[in-house]
Amino acid sequence: MEAGMPFHILGQPQLPYELMLCGRTPGPVETHNGWPLTATHGLDTVRTADTVIVPAFRGFLQGAPHDAAAALRQAHHNGARIASICTGAFALASAGLLDGRRATTHWRHADDLARLYPKVEVDPDVLYVDTGNVLTSAGVASGIDLCLHLLRRDHGTAIANAIAREIVAAPHREGGQAQFIKRPPTPSNKSGLGATLEWALTHLDKPLTVADLAAHARLSTRTFARSFAAETGTTPMKWLNTARIDRARELLETTHATISHISQTCGLGTPANFRQHFRRTTGTTPSEYRQTFTTT
Repeated sequence: MEAGMPFHILGQPQLPYELMLCGRTPGPVETHNGWPLTATHGLDTVRTADTVIVPAFRGFLQGAPHDAAAALRQAHHNGARIASICTGAFALASAGLLDGRRATTHWRHADDLARLYPKVEVDPDVLYVDTGNVLTSAGVASGIDLCLHLLRRDHGTAIANAIAREIVAAPHREGGQAQFIKRPPTPSNKSGLGATLEWALTHLDKPLTVADLAAHARLSTRTFARSFAAETGTTPMKWLNTARIDRARELLETTHATISHISQTCGLGTPANFRQHFRRTTGTTPSEYRQTFTTT
């Protein structure tokens, strides 16, 4: 993926990306699903790209072929941002791009990654890891989280949230949330937590509690908390705090609302409390964050 022609998603603002599917050579690429993909570009395009996203691939335990690994190393040397989805991390590791870095992959293959590449600090429990210009993610759904994270880094929370809504992706999930390894039995009266999450997102200005969320989902508090952890990989209150900060970021980027108004709208209490939560989550103040996006 590199800068070029505008990239357009379902009525959302055009973004300055040109997407290109690359293979070792241009042409059909077999998949284990029984149908091929057509790579329109070869490795020369990988070497000159601004961002390279490596998906899962067959034979990942053997690492990337030498020519592909060399192309990844050259792209990284040229300043490209390199990201992987699922077992694509094995390609990055075989190219030496994960040495001395924290990284993740699908939990099922994390032990293999750690065994084959002992210089990599493998974290099997997270959705994705961002080390700056090298990023790795867990399974396919986590790859969506990672790509939305890249959009958020490049163009802000408002654009990332708008595209997430268009593709009906899960609400914003931080990379440090847990991978979904085991799920408890689904309660028979469960109607799904999606509606409750959407309801909570429209009531962030209210002092929501776990009991409030459980009541909306028509579950006991204990069953709701267990199901919530299985569905989202985090606790209800941590998810609410992330959602509130995410909404605050969007308002800071797209409106001239006062800090007091934003803190009340997002349910973050007093302006002082809002500033404290915001700095803890983002590492900066609301005013500095707004100034950054105003400048860019």
